[in-house]
Amino acid sequence: MTALASPGATGTGRGSRAKTRGLRSSARALPLLPAALLLAVFLLGPILVSLWGSLTNATLSGSTAVASEFIGFDNYTQLFKAADFPVSVINTIVFVFFSAVIGQNVLGLVLALMMRSGNRVVTAVVGTIVVTAWVLPEIVAAFAAYAFFRDNGTLNAILALFGAEPVSWLFTMPVLMVILANIWRGTAFSMMVYSAALADVPPEITEAAEVDGASGIKRLFFITIPMIRSTIGTNSMIVTLQTLSVFTLIFVMTGGGPGTASTTLPILAYQQGLKFGELGYGTAIATIMLLIGAVFSFFYVRALREEVSS
Repeated sequence: MTALASPGATGTGRGSRAKTRGLRSSARALPLLPAALLLAVFLLGPILVSLWGSLTNATLSGSTAVASEFIGFDNYTQLFKAADFPVSVINTIVFVFFSAVIGQNVLGLVLALMMRSGNRVVTAVVGTIVVTAWVLPEIVAAFAAYAFFRDNGTLNAILALFGAEPVSWLFTMPVLMVILANIWRGTAFSMMVYSAALADVPPEITEAAEVDGASGIKRLFFITIPMIRSTIGTNSMIVTLQTLSVFTLIFVMTGGGPGTASTTLPILAYQQGLKFGELGYGTAIATIMLLIGAVFSFFYVRALREEVSS
């Protein structure tokens, strides 16, 4: 007759297996330790230093440049009372939403769909033109956009051929101009991401829907987009965070002006922290930008997690 195992032995066996699984998990995580240390040093470290700097009265000149003092949340209190802060927040939200969430996402997807089903020659030409804007250094792209929209620039020269009067685009509608320039500058990234995602959509599914009589619009909204939904979420998060930190394009084209008409948070942080030398105050603005980016990331990651789990 086989002897029955005692409860103590069973518990010991379970504890041994749990310990073994814990050791295996630790062994798998060990190769990630160097990457975690690098992230802590080069990502978490600067964030903590920035947060501390925003709580001081540090400046670029004077006695507080050598020995700054802790002033608590005075920089944030002053910032929330400043008249140009809400303007810069609104400009930032408008700029990010229309040039990244809407502009680059939608146009990138449209171009990817056109390149998938279009003529090879047209696809090659359009792809080259769009990608060229993306591979240009940001400062070069910024000056190219400025040359196109300025008073005696390319756009007014084209309109003059049709008898139209020149328009001071960068003065009358600066936010719209920087939005258009950023869409032109960054759409290639979304186009390439969506082109790769569309290549993974099984053609037999769309062909079956076409045989069943589904129109192109229905196939797009009921088959293609649902199948690349996770890619749309990932791309939206990336281009949103990239656009949130855009500085050079706006600085070259408008400098945040006229007045504060096109001032975004990066421009405001530069003006206060470096131009006017209020380093602690400028760092507080940068910290607000960091928090806004964290909020965007939280909602995007949560949406992606729900997509994966479903």
